[in-house]
Amino acid sequence: MKRLRHPNVVLFMGAVTRVPHLSIVTEFLPRGSLFRLIHRPNNQLDERRRLRMALDVARGMNYLHNCTPVIVHRDLKSPNLLVDKNWVVKVCDFGLSRIKHNTLLSSRSTAGTAEWMAPEVLRNEPSDEKCDVFSYGVILWELCTLLQPWEGMNPMQVVGAVGFQHRRLDIPGSVDPAVAEIIKRCWQTDPRLRPSFSEIMAALTPLLC
Repeated sequence: MKRLRHPNVVLFMGAVTRVPHLSIVTEFLPRGSLFRLIHRPNNQLDERRRLRMALDVARGMNYLHNCTPVIVHRDLKSPNLLVDKNWVVKVCDFGLSRIKHNTLLSSRSTAGTAEWMAPEVLRNEPSDEKCDVFSYGVILWELCTLLQPWEGMNPMQVVGAVGFQHRRLDIPGSVDPAVAEIIKRCWQTDPRLRPSFSEIMAALTPLLC
């Protein structure tokens, strides 16, 4: 983590290696998680700010996916996105991240959060960086709808629905058609058909002009 430097990736500042206080030290982001901001009762995030937040996440992930070797997050979700005092969103929590040395990563663990995870990961199949793109689609859906993904379902029900029944979250008709199209592309069952984060950035940027 110490070599990662990007405005939309949480800055690693050091580590405590003395037992029992093992921990990492990062920059402080006072607004907390994006999940908390989206889902709090008195949400005051206007549509333009939410689109900027979506673009922030895409920029951070584009940076990680363009590192050498590629860094695949594998647990991208709104609780793992932190917001600074200026409303800038930063990617954090690389607990499940993998360095991509070959074409595919072995997915022997589904220890992430099912509501945001790609179907191939839920099925414990090999995956690549496109699993992060699927997760991003769920985050973009959250930002557009202000709803919690798969609310009322337990994790095993989500695994069955997304991983094996090919179900996807409903996109309300009130969502901007251009954004809805990005979400749908992110949720393609075939990872090869999902866009890269650079393509997502290119699609989102004109919407903020």
